[in-house]
Amino acid sequence: MYDLLIVGAGPAGLTAALYAGRSRLKTLMLEKIGVGGRILMTEVIENFPGFVDGVHTADLIKRMQGQVTNLGINIALEEVLEIDCKLKSVKTNAGTYSADAVIIATGAHPRKLGVPGEDKLTGRGVSYCATCDGPLFRDKFVAIVGGGNAMAEEALYLTRFAKSVNIIHRRDQLRASAILQEKLKENKKINFILSSVLTEIIGSGKVEAMKIKDLNTSREKIIPCDGIFIYIGFIPDTVFVKDKLKLDEAGFIIAGEDMSTSCDGIFACGDCRKKTLYQVITACGDGAVAADSAYRYLVSKK
Repeated sequence: MYDLLIVGAGPAGLTAALYAGRSRLKTLMLEKIGVGGRILMTEVIENFPGFVDGVHTADLIKRMQGQVTNLGINIALEEVLEIDCKLKSVKTNAGTYSADAVIIATGAHPRKLGVPGEDKLTGRGVSYCATCDGPLFRDKFVAIVGGGNAMAEEALYLTRFAKSVNIIHRRDQLRASAILQEKLKENKKINFILSSVLTEIIGSGKVEAMKIKDLNTSREKIIPCDGIFIYIGFIPDTVFVKDKLKLDEAGFIIAGEDMSTSCDGIFACGDCRKKTLYQVITACGDGAVAADSAYRYLVSKK
């Protein structure tokens, strides 16, 4: 029996664990893959306060993990399958755990385009992680689909290896921050294919080309390429709380400013929660608030 269970060990979950440990709560973290979560798909975080030249993600996560383990927080690499919100119990692939409060920090996973060739060629030129697969495309021609900050950061990263990077976006301008857009425009390896959508990924055993549709003219053209990176948003990892917590239409958990959910004693933080800005710094802020709220909840029950 624990005071607190934290589901997910990304920046939000790790920060929650840090604050829980400092409050001397007996805490168990559950993470299905590895400590760090989706943020490890990005090599460097450029907008984390205090780091003028950015901070290497792996180093940041290592430091955060060290902080929580030094406080006696246990981390179990187990996948959560079910949760009983009323009993505050969590069933994993290895067992069942109970606590007096639960924090859900499961994050989200990349959204797929859903075009022909995508599933068949995933891992064979189609990728959702430039940091993971970028080095495989040295001196190759690649494309990246998306328009936000994550896409912009990864496009810049890809220019370290690729001969050229085509940015494909359905609107006539990107949504990325102004400073990132400036960097993209200054980079001679980057080309823009705006007001366009990728409609098919072509190749037999690997990516060989892509079919692009111009939304203004409806004309389609085939462009040779060696790799396609997709950054069109994320789907929250909240399947195990469906019909148990209040979610929005996209599946994000609806939580208040104190991170409380529709079930008493269950809190949510980070990218699995409905909010307006999905960044590492906001995930950390969420985690701190969730742990503080969980602590206050536990004290009120004594």
